[in-house]
Amino acid sequence: MTELQLKYGCNPNQKPARVFMEQGELPITVLNGKPGYINLLDALNSWQLVRELRAAGDLPAAASFKHVSPAGAAYGLPLDDALKKMYFCEGLELSPLACAYARARGADRMSSFGDWIALSDECDESTARVIQHEVSDGIIAPGYTPEALAILKSKRKGNYTIIQIDPAYQPAPIERKQVFGVTFEQGRNDLVIDESMLANIVTENKTLTAEQKRDLMLCLITLKYTQSNSVCYAQGGQVIGVGAGQQSRIHCTRLAGNKADIWQLRHHPKVLGLPFREDVSRPNRDNAIDVYISDEYEDVIGEDVWAETFTTRPEPLTAAEKKEWLAKVTGVCLGSDAFFPFGDNIERARRSGVTAIVEPGGSIRDQQVIDTCNKYGITMAFCGLRLFHH
Repeated sequence: MTELQLKYGCNPNQKPARVFMEQGELPITVLNGKPGYINLLDALNSWQLVRELRAAGDLPAAASFKHVSPAGAAYGLPLDDALKKMYFCEGLELSPLACAYARARGADRMSSFGDWIALSDECDESTARVIQHEVSDGIIAPGYTPEALAILKSKRKGNYTIIQIDPAYQPAPIERKQVFGVTFEQGRNDLVIDESMLANIVTENKTLTAEQKRDLMLCLITLKYTQSNSVCYAQGGQVIGVGAGQQSRIHCTRLAGNKADIWQLRHHPKVLGLPFREDVSRPNRDNAIDVYISDEYEDVIGEDVWAETFTTRPEPLTAAEKKEWLAKVTGVCLGSDAFFPFGDNIERARRSGVTAIVEPGGSIRDQQVIDTCNKYGITMAFCGLRLFHH
């Protein structure tokens, strides 16, 4: 197939719409449903991300995309009991690939509502069962077992979009796109991200553990497919906060840091122990947790609302309790798609437990940024390469 007709483009008024190959066949096969324009942008970007994570880490990988940026990405590492509860995976038998998607979805469950899923490996039954009960628009993977395909086809009244991609497909080295009738052309960003990008450590602290190296590369590969400006926090083999598409670097760092803090607070015993009514759906639980963790809990949750959500009204998670919990967080890694122009980014990152950073370097204020890292004992590597993505 050389082309695929779409219902419409980014918006319903943008017709006609299609994807096509000028030469050769499309590398994708639609197994179920009907993908849209944005679906395919998510699919092709997210597939590249998980393919590169798989090659870099030699572990199954998954991503959860929304509007052409990852809400989460992760490796298929086992889940502890807290993560199983946070990710609604209690009682499930989880394959490594299922763990990867549960982690990717769990990075920012609010943003992942209605996500596009990418898997690095053949989708197995275990992974399909994790996906089965999540609100999602579609999935791309190199293959599906018969059992997994049957489960996924049952989603959205049989209209769930399922795409299979040829894992051997390699695009042309030159890519093009049009904006306002003008054609842009550039070489594809086929840069391979590996541990050599972490060799130039510019801080007094030169220590990077194997886990930190894995998480820093996870940050860089995620940033490569995140709309810029972008900053990424990671811990334990998964993304825990992404700041995408911001005009200011510090706003990226704050946005991603706030998401990372919410992820950390979801581990708090008060959050894990919230007395939800059994009839409350996952999306409504996610919404309630987000409000509960916020500073607006007592103002937003009225008597009628909490009675529809909880069996008993939970005691608030106080500002002091949140501060105490977050003060204990450490071992978080951070990546930036371009240099930090000021040390304020490091100050904000430190508040979220960051102990290792990778960024390109090249600012006239590099020394100020390095000095701020040294002040807190943070290890920072200059990778020397910008990762803007638009």
